[in-house]
Amino acid sequence: MIPKSSVIHSFVLIRIIGIACFVTLWLTGCSIYNLREEVKTINNSTILVGTVTESFPSGDAPILVVTYSKIGSHRNIEHYTKLHEAGPYELIVPKGEYFIFAFVDINHDSIYQHGEPSGQYSAQGLLVEQSGGVLINLDISIKNQEDGNVDFPTGTLVATKKSDTLHSTSPGAIADLNAPLFDYENGAKGYWQPLEFFKENGGNIYFLQPFDPTKIPVLYVHGATGSPRGWEYLVSNIDQNRYQPWFYYYPSGASLKSMADLLFWKMYNLKAKYKFKELYIVAHSMGGLVVRSFLVDYGQQFPEIKKFISISTPWGGDSLSEMGVKYSPGVIPAWKDLGQQSEFVQSIYRKTLPDTLEFYLLFGHEGNHNPLRPNTDGVVTLASELDPRVQAEAKMIYGFNEDHNNILTSGRVASIVNTILAPGEKTKTLGSIKPGGMLMVSLHLSSNQEGQVGSLQLYLSPIGREPADGIIINMGSDRGAHVFGPFPPGIYNISLLAESFRTEPARLKVAIRSNGTVATTFELKPNGSIVDFIRQKFYKDENPAGTYMLPEENITIRSIRLTGNGVDRTLVPTKENELKFVENALDRRDWATKTLFAFYNLPEGEYRLIVEADGYENKVVQRQVTPGHLNVFNGIVMKPLK
Repeated sequence: MIPKSSVIHSFVLIRIIGIACFVTLWLTGCSIYNLREEVKTINNSTILVGTVTESFPSGDAPILVVTYSKIGSHRNIEHYTKLHEAGPYELIVPKGEYFIFAFVDINHDSIYQHGEPSGQYSAQGLLVEQSGGVLINLDISIKNQEDGNVDFPTGTLVATKKSDTLHSTSPGAIADLNAPLFDYENGAKGYWQPLEFFKENGGNIYFLQPFDPTKIPVLYVHGATGSPRGWEYLVSNIDQNRYQPWFYYYPSGASLKSMADLLFWKMYNLKAKYKFKELYIVAHSMGGLVVRSFLVDYGQQFPEIKKFISISTPWGGDSLSEMGVKYSPGVIPAWKDLGQQSEFVQSIYRKTLPDTLEFYLLFGHEGNHNPLRPNTDGVVTLASELDPRVQAEAKMIYGFNEDHNNILTSGRVASIVNTILAPGEKTKTLGSIKPGGMLMVSLHLSSNQEGQVGSLQLYLSPIGREPADGIIINMGSDRGAHVFGPFPPGIYNISLLAESFRTEPARLKVAIRSNGTVATTFELKPNGSIVDFIRQKFYKDENPAGTYMLPEENITIRSIRLTGNGVDRTLVPTKENELKFVENALDRRDWATKTLFAFYNLPEGEYRLIVEADGYENKVVQRQVTPGHLNVFNGIVMKPLK
């Protein structure tokens, strides 16, 4: 009789060999080399993020955003993307010096032509020195004038395809589930070639119809090798008079943390634009991990998310991925995150899900019942699907006799999903509760400055109530008039926070009345500032492109000194609470809390920052300040003492 331990050892060995053989069969020798090169490029690249605005409507003409380097008179295009309207963009570049410009492609030919409205981010080159992560606030203003101060030769072909055949990467772009973009081959490409997929397709949230404020958005998030088309059956079985389906489409082989951060960026912009009041999320397989990472890190900013349904998600990770990382000749970045003891899997349980949403766990169990291996749904083990950490947070758990993929085309699953999505019995409105009122906010720029004003935040503090009852609204970066509400009737202090501007008045007292609209105006005055933070890598050994850097939690900063242009100031971090931070920011008073800090009222010029921390080498960095222009800082990394 063969010892049981030997049988298990042989079985594990067969599985390991199977993984290596599968990858080798899928990827030719050339493809394995390309995958390795892709991963190396991802880990040495940075995502560039900004917002394009235009001073006039461009109609149906698309906007192309392009980043390029210069070698003498030659322009080398590194990446480009298409937007169907002005708004946010994302580009990826390796280390180097780059220029970014955008133009309205009136002729739809992907050629920058004489007379096409255009704009550029800074006449100076953008130096990308640190690999990985994200550089933000790279905003571009398109002017309605010929060849508006753009250092890019007219007549240059930007894309190999005409812009009409390119799809938009603007959040909320309208798409058809039958479009080639969502073909199975494209979804698989996003898994096996995540960099190539991102450069061709980006990552985005797509709509099937224009936004309808009378419907509740339901965001569907696919798993590994998936695409929005995989949701076709479930979507066709929801009440589309009540719900509006949205789809997050992303390269599923990329770092899962970077895809969660990209989801945040897309959701942030959709919330700022459409101001939806309620939203539900349905995620399959690995998509559930992406969503949970997003909710753990950013869920408090989205109280509108009321329900989250996961289907066949490997909540405890996947041991096969760990073997793939160890033995495969080519390693997909997502495999590192899927390991049972990976940094990513551990990170999504450092906090519970927001208490503003209900979580429902759906799983399948029609899979392999081989006694030599754990029970699965054909792909994910039941132990991982039913990880105790998520079971404890689930309002309801539903099991189905379906395998990992068929569960998305099950009539019973569709019925349960519809039951969960259906609104519960609402509390009757009491006659004593008065209807709310609206607030209109208009912005005025005190100078003739062109370009972006950056992200704006509106603060409403009810007078006579607890500070926790205050309301924070992300306004985006649009300078036009905004209408918000409804808000409970009452007296409020209204404040507007803009990083590179002093707002006047700093505070405004208004009375919001039932069924009424009160109008307010704020003036933005350019004010030089440095707002930065001491950051840590999410991953200990690498920093994939697109991963937002988090503030370093386990560090004690002794002092932060700023010198230059007649300025010499030193900050010592204090334990000020968030309310104090808001007050300081509004009054433009320097502040520092733990690892975040800000200096205000700075004249234009170059500055030197010196950061001292216990157990770390002193860090010296240079910063450029232009009043009224957004800073592009990627955080400060401290080096431990040897």
